[in-house]
Amino acid sequence: MRSHYCTDLSKDNIGEIVEVCGWVNSYRDHGGVIFIDLRDRSGLVQLVCDPDDSKQAYDTANTVRNEFVLKAKGKVRARGEGLTNPKLKTGEIEIVISELIVENPSKPLPFVIGDKDVGEETRLKYRFLDLRNEKAYERFAMRSRAAIACRNTLEKLNFLEVETPILTRATPEGARDYLVPSRVNNGLFYALPQSPQLFKQLLMCSGFDRYFQIAKCFRDEDLRADRQPEFTQIDIEMSFCTQEDVMGVAEEVLKDIFKVCGYDINPPFRRMTYKEATETYGSDKPDLRFDLPLVDVIDIFEKSNNEIFSNIAKDKKRNRVKALRVPNGDNIFSKRQMKSFEDYVRKFGAQGLAFIQYKEDGLKGPLLKFFEEKDIDELVKRTRLEVGDVLFFGAGAKKVVLDYMGRFRIFLANEMDIIDKDRLEFLWVVDFPMFEENDDGSFSAMHHPFTMPNNIDDDIEDITSVAYDVVLNGIELGGGSIRIHKNDIQQKVFEKLGIDEDEQREKFGFLLDALSFGAPPHGGIAIGFDRLMMLVTKSSSIRDIIAFPKTQRAQCPLTKAPNIASDEQLRELGIRLIKKDRK
Repeated sequence: MRSHYCTDLSKDNIGEIVEVCGWVNSYRDHGGVIFIDLRDRSGLVQLVCDPDDSKQAYDTANTVRNEFVLKAKGKVRARGEGLTNPKLKTGEIEIVISELIVENPSKPLPFVIGDKDVGEETRLKYRFLDLRNEKAYERFAMRSRAAIACRNTLEKLNFLEVETPILTRATPEGARDYLVPSRVNNGLFYALPQSPQLFKQLLMCSGFDRYFQIAKCFRDEDLRADRQPEFTQIDIEMSFCTQEDVMGVAEEVLKDIFKVCGYDINPPFRRMTYKEATETYGSDKPDLRFDLPLVDVIDIFEKSNNEIFSNIAKDKKRNRVKALRVPNGDNIFSKRQMKSFEDYVRKFGAQGLAFIQYKEDGLKGPLLKFFEEKDIDELVKRTRLEVGDVLFFGAGAKKVVLDYMGRFRIFLANEMDIIDKDRLEFLWVVDFPMFEENDDGSFSAMHHPFTMPNNIDDDIEDITSVAYDVVLNGIELGGGSIRIHKNDIQQKVFEKLGIDEDEQREKFGFLLDALSFGAPPHGGIAIGFDRLMMLVTKSSSIRDIIAFPKTQRAQCPLTKAPNIASDEQLRELGIRLIKKDRK
């Protein structure tokens, strides 16, 4: 139907007869001559409909409105002097139309294409309209290039693309699985995979050596602002490898993806242990585009004559006292503002937020009366406090203090506008704990129970793992680990998690069998493709780079999914619904 896309045309085509197709972006009647900006996926070109050249085209142009679908034929000519548009790729030319066909009219639009003030619910209900704007197309064109670059890089590195099952069985984290009832096997259920983890390990046991997949995964998450129930990850697994081998492959993939998206990044990325990241930045995914480190001052607070502080400081294993120095903070924030910061940290479990100001005439703050002069001197020295600075303190349970002080660090950086938004700061966080304690005192695997532990016979809270996360600007891009390839180690991990032999066989018998038939050392990583593209395209939400996303409530306004199953469908599946009390 077309000879050219709109922006394929240039001064080189002047005098040619061309055919273009697309949507009416805008139309204008200038003294009996109608101008139409026609849009296709490549961009815009101007059509000129003059009754002297073609009465048919002019009469048809008189009927068109925005978003009508047109097919146009005409001759390319240069725009008149002073009428060029440098903002358009085709701004030096126009097409004088001889034939114009309305392929499909459009109803009045519910919103103007590209209007940023339209509510998300409306945009997602009419997602097919929302995607018509140029920026949306550019994001998905970049996503396509990134996927192709990923495949090309991994193919070059001798990886094999293999598709793993979508219908599988529930995982140990089954509460987050989407269940699919089986009509053929009545009363039984499949689960949609949260990741291809077990299958890619089985492929290593099969001798495939190097596997990858741009995999669709599913997770029935609690409602959160920027999570999707279905998401895409770059899934990689390799045999006979070390942690460094896997990280090297991931860096190569990321380098080539960023290159096709217009960025030059230079691996290897910086490395930091989990302990250093959490103790210094209050997060296992620290944003390193700005400084503001947390400083450990628990030993100084142990000498305090304040009983509350000294008692907290005595238990150095379970508690923390952290100081956060804000350079020139006393000149940036008023005392009233600094007191209001306490309201922010209280939302994340803080009992309070003390601070000291370093003014021209010395240190100020009620906290000082609890310390001897030599301890105050040590505090100033350790935190490198200078005139004009403010020093904030967080004290209490380790997990709570590190969390709210890490959040507070980012909050202050945004308040002070010290984050370089154009900077890309990659980081590998390594040496994760193998297990983490739950609120009820039980333990679960921090990554997953198939991660290789370093010291499996130690106390459970002291066991570390060969696990690694790649972080960009404070956002986790992906995570991976070296896997357990020996049956006895895997069973010890299950025992630490309280999974007895019967449950091991029931849930993981196929994996344990595979490990007992000569499984090679192996490891891998999964990189969140949606999250990666959100950062690369500088999108404000992960929903911007998913073609048909769900809302925060995991609903699709376009198709009205999820929806009610008919009684007939439920009977055939052997399912009876029990109404849940929402209270």
